[in-house]
Formats: sequence, structure tokens, C-alpha cells
Amino acid sequence: MKFEDLLLEIGGFGRFQILILFVLCLARINLPMHFLLHSFLAATPSHHCAIPHQEEFVNLTMEEILLISIPREPDGTFRSCEMFSQPQFHLLLNSSLQPENDSIIQNCQHGWVYDHSQFTSTISTQWDLVCEQRGLNQATATFFFIGVTIGAVVFGYLSDRFGRKSMLLLSLVFSVVFGMLSAASISYSMLAITRTLTGLALSGLSLIVLPLGMEWVDIEHRTFSGVLTSIFWSIGNMLLALIAYLVREWHWLLVAVTGPCLLSIIYLWWVPESARWLIANGKVKEAHKHLLRCARMNGMKDFALSPEALRMITTDKKPGESFSYISLFRTPVLRKISLCSGAVWFGVAFSYYGMSMKLTGFGLNMYLSQFVFGIIEIPAKMIVYVLVNRVGRRQSQAWSLILTGLCIGANIIIPKPFTSLRSVVAVTGKGLSEAAFTTVFLYTSELYPTVLRQNGMGYTSFMARIGGALAPLVFLLDDVWRSLPEVTYCGMAVCCGSVAFLLPETLNVRLPEGIEDIEKTQVKEPLQTSTPEGMPLQSLLK
Repeated sequence: MKFEDLLLEIGGFGRFQILILFVLCLARINLPMHFLLHSFLAATPSHHCAIPHQEEFVNLTMEEILLISIPREPDGTFRSCEMFSQPQFHLLLNSSLQPENDSIIQNCQHGWVYDHSQFTSTISTQWDLVCEQRGLNQATATFFFIGVTIGAVVFGYLSDRFGRKSMLLLSLVFSVVFGMLSAASISYSMLAITRTLTGLALSGLSLIVLPLGMEWVDIEHRTFSGVLTSIFWSIGNMLLALIAYLVREWHWLLVAVTGPCLLSIIYLWWVPESARWLIANGKVKEAHKHLLRCARMNGMKDFALSPEALRMITTDKKPGESFSYISLFRTPVLRKISLCSGAVWFGVAFSYYGMSMKLTGFGLNMYLSQFVFGIIEIPAKMIVYVLVNRVGRRQSQAWSLILTGLCIGANIIIPKPFTSLRSVVAVTGKGLSEAAFTTVFLYTSELYPTVLRQNGMGYTSFMARIGGALAPLVFLLDDVWRSLPEVTYCGMAVCCGSVAFLLPETLNVRLPEGIEDIEKTQVKEPLQTSTPEGMPLQSLLK
């Protein structure tokens, strides 16, 4: 007997499972508030060079002082990173004149003056991360995702070694500690280190929430549970917009988005450890206690199974058999799947975070953009739930990612005055990018055999984190050409989406058990939802 058969006897999707999913989903709301925080934490308001000795210009207005002190762009706006070495009083007579000698223009010498109408303070204004230092500003997000990448490896191992629940609580405790230390940062170096450690800690929450819920749910409801859990990411996305709108000072913003992690620690004590993991690790008595509790809550009062009988539960792994990440590339078909799925995951994360961190230029203010980007994800996930079962996984994956890229590309050529059209295209692209992200979890879990599914999901998640870490740095390419970041996001999404066509279709195909099922000629067989083999999704990482 396998664990899936046992779940059916105690109620595979009853009140017990619904409560577990609800509590875990509440914890998942914490993730986007940190993963997408960079747009507000490191926002750069309009600024110009600080002008010394302004008291000498008592008879001039502020606009006139700027006119004689700051050179202007061709569109008439004042430059952010340059100033005149000496006041150019002749510009008061004819402001349209342009300096004939560039030698009188120099970089800012006395710091910057920032527009505080939208933000009280951000890390950009705190440590002058603008102009030559703006690379450090964008690198803040990269440091965070480097931490997430390391955490995926660390918590992936620890959760298999010491259990899901204990590592989930440990992840939340460290998230609170490092999140609060980030808020108390007194230097950029301290912030970079603590944000990296916060990403590492939150990676545990990202990795463990969904598998812990999935391991209590029967086969029939796993896809539904995965989509439901993903919807709470979108809710957190919208909450971030509200919190950032209300809290405009970066220290308190970090406190506000870290506080819910403390609440999660409190109510997650109710969630039981995975009975599947307990049985696999010989902790049968504890598993038996949780299974009886599940049966009672689900109304299965006739359930009676002794701890000794639980020892007969079979596992997918054969005695003495072991696999590693290297196993993903040892055989030809599996190697092709790994290379292609890795590219798809990179493209999905790269385009998703590229759009999520670019909240301006679409005709909406950044708070409304964040909220709309979050709310559009919910119908996108519902549409995915239907499409993957109608048109197939491969077509859904490929076209959702390709169309995401085309929407990004469309906003390159749509003129800025067409704000409504740009907003519609941007929101559509964001919905498609979320559809691609939701699909890739389901699709990848079906591509890999049971004996390698966890390794496959870990490898592809690693590729996604690389995409997420590189996405904010691409914004620096606008120094080369203003539209180059968008062109890069567009091209990467289209190329990686096209790679998805090289993957096999998994709709109505029996899930592979071993590597030999992948390597032999794949024969389509009806997918038996009643078979013991399940479809464990590793996590919706974002």
C-alpha cells in the first residue's frame, strides 16, 4: 500500500486538509512582500546636484537658481548627475542657449537634492545610490536573490533531513531576525548583508510551504491546491502595494513587511509535520497520531490502522538506490529535458521579475501598478487551470512566455502619450508572465520521473533564481540605450518560450516512475488519477 491509498481512507481533501492549506497560504503571503520589495525600498525619486552657496542668490527664484547651476537635457528637464562648475548667469537672459564648452560641466560635487513628495526616504536617498553609485542600488535586489538561491540548496537538504515543519519555523524565525536587522541598518554594507541573509531565510518558507501542504492532499486535488496556494502570492502582491503606499520611510517599510512573519510563527504551530516524511524516516508513532487526528477531523471515525501497519507503507525509492543532480544529465532524453526546462525556468523568472520591478512608464503610478499587477494574476491562474487541461502543458507554457515577451516589446514602440494603451499592454503582459510561472511548476513536475522529481525541481528552481538575480541588473543597460532593458527582457522571454516547444507533452500521459520510463519511446497512456503515484510539486518559488 502507498501513502496515497491511505489518504483516501482518512479523507484526502477534507476539513483537515482545508485548514492546513489555509494556514500555509496565510504564511505564503509574506513572500511577495519581500521578493518584490525592491521597487519601493530602492526607489529613486527625481534629484539634482546640490547647489552650494545658495544664499548668494537671494534675488533669484529656485527655478532661476537651477537654470544657472544645472545643465538641461534636450527635453528641457534638469540633469540628475551634472552641474556647472560656475553659475551661468547669461542663461537668465536666454534660457534656450546651450553651453558651448563642455569643460564647464562637471559631476555633482556637493551631493544631491531629492524630491521627497512621494517617498520620505529610500535607500537611494539614504546613501546617495544614484548616478555613478546606482549600480549598488540595483544590486540590492541581486544580493537578496543570491540569498534565496543559497537558501534553496540549504533548506532543500535540511527539510528532507530534519523535517518540513521544524525547518519552516526556523525559516520564519530567521526571516524576522534578519528582516528587523535590515530595517536597523546603519550602512549600505550592513543592508546588503542582512538582505542577503533575509533572502536565504525566506527561501525556506518558499520551498517548504507547498510540499508540506501537498503531502497531506490526495492526487485529485493537488493541482487545485497548487493553484490555490499560488493565488495567495498574488494577494501578498496586492498587500505590498497598500503597505508601501501607507509607509513611505524605508526603515519602517521593512518593519511592516517583516512583522507578518512573526504572526506566521504563532499560527503555524498548529500545522502537523508531514506524515509522509515521518513514515519515510521511521517516525511511525508520530505519523500515526497525526493520521488519527486527520481522520477524526474529516469524519472518518471508522479509520483504524495500527502503527505496525504503517511500517508497510511503500515508497518510490528502491533500497540502496540514490540519485543526485548529476543524474539529470547522464542520459540523452533526460539531459534534453533538463537543459530545455532549465532555460524555460530562467526565462520565466527573468521576465516576471523584470516586469515586477519596473512599475513606472506604463501610465499608472507605481502603487496602482503594483496593485493591478497583483490582481491580474488571479484570473491568469484560473485561466491556466483550464488551459493546461485543454490545450496541453507544452502549448500553454510556450505561448504564455512568448506572449509575455511580445507585450514587453510592444510597449517599446507604443508612444509614451498613449498611457491607457501602454497600461493595458503592461497588465496583459504581467498576467501572461504569471500564467507562465504557474504553468512551469505543474509542467516540470510531470516531466521528471518520481525518483528524480525533487532533484529536477531543485535544479530548475536554481535556474529561476539566477534569472531573478540578473533581472534587476538589466535596468543598468539603459545607459547604453534607453530601451535596451526592455529589448533584453522581450528577447529572452521569446527565446526561452520557444525552447518549451522542444519538451514532450505530458497531458494525459502516465507520470514516469523511473529514468527508464523517460528514456524509452514515450507511449501516451491515460493518466490514472487513482494510481498511487502522485504528482508532488516542489514549490511555487517566485
